[in-house]
Amino acid sequence: MQTPRTRIAQVLTIDPPRADVRVKGWARTVRDSKQVVFIELHDGSCFDSLQVVAGAEVGDLEPLRHITTGSALEVVGELVASPAKGQRVELRATQVTMLGKADPDYPLQKKRHSFEFLRSIAHLRPRTNTFGAVFRVRSLLAQEIHRFFADRGFVYVHTPIITASDCEGAGEMFRVTTLDVGAPPRVDGAVDWDQDFFAKPSFLTVSGQLNAEAFALGLSDVYTFGPTFRAENSNTSRHVAEFWMIEPEMAFADLDDDCDLAEAFVKQLLSAALERGASDLAFFNQRIDRGLIARLEHVVSSGFERMPYREAVDRLRKSGQAFEFPVHFGANLQAEHERHLTEKLVGRPVIVVDYPKGIKAFYMRRNDDGETVAAMDVLVPKIGELIGGSQREERHDVLAATIAEAGLDAEVYRWYLETRRFGTAPHAGFGLGFERLVMYVTGMENIRDVTPFPRTPRNCEF
Repeated sequence: MQTPRTRIAQVLTIDPPRADVRVKGWARTVRDSKQVVFIELHDGSCFDSLQVVAGAEVGDLEPLRHITTGSALEVVGELVASPAKGQRVELRATQVTMLGKADPDYPLQKKRHSFEFLRSIAHLRPRTNTFGAVFRVRSLLAQEIHRFFADRGFVYVHTPIITASDCEGAGEMFRVTTLDVGAPPRVDGAVDWDQDFFAKPSFLTVSGQLNAEAFALGLSDVYTFGPTFRAENSNTSRHVAEFWMIEPEMAFADLDDDCDLAEAFVKQLLSAALERGASDLAFFNQRIDRGLIARLEHVVSSGFERMPYREAVDRLRKSGQAFEFPVHFGANLQAEHERHLTEKLVGRPVIVVDYPKGIKAFYMRRNDDGETVAAMDVLVPKIGELIGGSQREERHDVLAATIAEAGLDAEVYRWYLETRRFGTAPHAGFGLGFERLVMYVTGMENIRDVTPFPRTPRNCEF
């Protein structure tokens, strides 16, 4: 019976010697001397590669001298202690089999390429050190998100991707239709939506929150983790058209409970990345963002300060700092304000609460002062806002009034209002953009570089 394949991540932890080790991966480099061929083999299971040393035990070395970079190989041999610096073990090959030869024009010949170039070959970039590390960390964080909520008894809910309502009220949504867009059926000059698949205007969702609220008001604690879409014609480093959101909702919870959960959530995710993604984070700390590890450790070890929006504005105005965007009550806090607050004025993460109602969404609970809502944003050093959330408006009459004030169609939100008619209860939740989290943990500065196949204006190639 053939020895099963062992992933390189596991091979590198084995104490040599060990005979009959079988590995499979892609050749990063091939070097040869008169009597030996050295192959750097990588399989993506960890950051490090495995050095394969092929000598007389293999037989004819001539075919191995012509192995091209990027070729897929199977290697069997003895794992031994390595005499070379920088590696603990190496594999002395007894058999090397070509599984898939790479053409000589394989585009990843050099050690380093620009991120812009690698975006043009998104189907190959997972083979590089940087993007292998990015997507291992992304996977680690995704698994930890499910672990965090499962340990707390939350129910995972798959909210719909297709919706008839706009959670944020921004209107930047992708339409879903089966009508002929060139010649849609019309009645009295208007599009006859009755002939469309859903018999009404429908869109790709920008958030699963409203649906999650309905489930929380029956299952108590729930969360969503899935794709969301925004038809924002933006080519900045912070926007993609398809992204993933984590959105927990808790019944019988207020704003303080929401803040508690958000702080615990951030700390557990960063702790997991530091512990289980240590080798990948060491690479990011060295090559991408010096100081990354110290910053993440600082967030994990710090108590998050809670500060009313009004106090935050006052402290920013009195700081003497010149900002590009003026600070005043009623203004949205910009990244420059949020960073100055966390990095200079407080020196640790800050949860800003009780924002003016005019700059927040219709579903947030109105405070008794008539000016603010029970909203919160979690701000962290370097990027500012990481999480946004609120206590939701549970009072039927108040919610109906805010929907009308926002100019939204009450019929579209009829089902949402009914959750307040039939056994309403205080509840709260938040949203965390997954890609934004991955950017923060890896130090990568462009959202396209933490998204496997980014969807941006005029770009849907892969």
